[in-house]
Amino acid sequence: MTDLRRPLILSIAGNGLTHTFCDDNSPSQHVLTINDHPNQDSTRLPVDFATTEENPYGVLGSDGFEAPVSTTVDPFRNQTPKIAGVYEWVKMVVCVPIALVRLVLFGLCLLIGYIATKFALHGWKDKQNPMPRWRCRVMYVTRLCSRAILFSFGYHWIKRKGKPAPREVAPILVSNHVSYIDPIFFFYESSPTIVTSESHDSMPFVGVIIRAMQVIYVNRFSYQSRKQAVNEIKRKASTHKFPRVLLFPEGTTTNGRQLISFQLGAFIPGYPIQPVVIRYPHLHFDQSWGHIALATLMFRMFMQFHNFMEVEYLPVISPSKHHKESPARFAVRTGRAMASALNVVQTYHSFADYALLSKAVKAGQENFSPFMVEMAQVQKLYHLSSSEAVEFLERFLAMNPDSSGCVKYQDFIRVLRLKHSPLSENIFGFIDSDKDGIITFKEFLVVSIHILKLPLFQRACEVVFKECDADKDHYISLFELGGSASSAIPNLTTSEVQALFELFDIDGDGKISKDDFITCLRRNPLLIAHFNHLFMHKDLEAGTGLEEIV
Repeated sequence: MTDLRRPLILSIAGNGLTHTFCDDNSPSQHVLTINDHPNQDSTRLPVDFATTEENPYGVLGSDGFEAPVSTTVDPFRNQTPKIAGVYEWVKMVVCVPIALVRLVLFGLCLLIGYIATKFALHGWKDKQNPMPRWRCRVMYVTRLCSRAILFSFGYHWIKRKGKPAPREVAPILVSNHVSYIDPIFFFYESSPTIVTSESHDSMPFVGVIIRAMQVIYVNRFSYQSRKQAVNEIKRKASTHKFPRVLLFPEGTTTNGRQLISFQLGAFIPGYPIQPVVIRYPHLHFDQSWGHIALATLMFRMFMQFHNFMEVEYLPVISPSKHHKESPARFAVRTGRAMASALNVVQTYHSFADYALLSKAVKAGQENFSPFMVEMAQVQKLYHLSSSEAVEFLERFLAMNPDSSGCVKYQDFIRVLRLKHSPLSENIFGFIDSDKDGIITFKEFLVVSIHILKLPLFQRACEVVFKECDADKDHYISLFELGGSASSAIPNLTTSEVQALFELFDIDGDGKISKDDFITCLRRNPLLIAHFNHLFMHKDLEAGTGLEEIV
């Protein structure tokens, strides 16, 4: 067998690539020519690599994977995105003059509320402390305007069940989040401090009102921002000088037919919490802010005779006093109480699923459900960030999934710059857990992150780079990459090697640095299998990772 530590000599031969393994102890050479004629046979491989293995990642310590069971539930789907039926169209015609009056009322109330809020905020600089009492009295004008805005949207009366607990009993409220109507109602009801996304601050008119509520901003994708938000929740919930704190722990709006997984920000401080559940009963018009544009939803609300809304205050839930309860357990107990009151189930979907859905929508996908993977469960198992999941979805969408959200073998190898080979088939088969010849995004994501999180993955990337860098100049050239890849992918043409090289050359400078190489493999961890022959006889767990296994 050829010694993997022997120098690799690369040269151009005719119209193709040639790489040669030289034996210092023997004049014989093993030569593999890569030409532009894929129908011509190449000489035998210099490394006896067993491409018939069912698990191409066993050498990295993978013993297979089991993808979490998928659900067909879509908690973000609005049930009536379009006007349908004779009744709805007739109602639209009848409600035109009513809608015009409502629109005028809405604009007038928004303007008055905006002016009152600007006056209340004028000259106020010490925003780390509670708003002075006289400014709060001015803000009561804005609160009355918010009730009039609800009236303009058709919420002429709102059914309430239960009562808000005193602030000293439950300084934190949590509620399910179905519509943009939710925060308007709570602002009128109790003017709480709301935890919301930083992006809301720049919204016209609304951003000013949010600032007056001494909102706690959070960037969902920043650990430091989330940590700071939790500290602010603790600070404001700990003193009676601030209003109570309101959080929507789902992190985004749903259709109200399920609860999705809770973020833990409301539960980390360890204060008693009063859950609130909101319902929007309807027959013809679903008021949830799901797969529907905000302008469309507002228009449909204006065109209804009346919109129904029910708010139920549930009993206060306190952290367990008998033993220290984790925030996750506290959130589970609260979620169960809210799901029971709503008579729904709580799924493993999270805000990250909505981010994936939005990405699929932008890519022109019509069927969104296959791209939601119940990220709360996946993140718990594999410690995957939302941004990483979105990046993997980008690569999956490049594989041209069909109407059912599935990808076929040829599209899979095309995007990864591979060609048909036994090893490529094994990689695809490893992902295709149900062996139906297609892969779903959930299968692709779980396998990719499974390989990426293997303890030996990072060290294997480093060893592969060192082995590919034959001339030890700290870069991999086109010819060096072609020579290394050809051992696993026979009959590569120069154009195929060039395509693979461009995939690894992240910065496009014509050479692959170590950072380029490892970054590419972290983005496409499945590709590591094509370099198995470079580290399968190495001890990756040793100090240097380059010792031969005896």
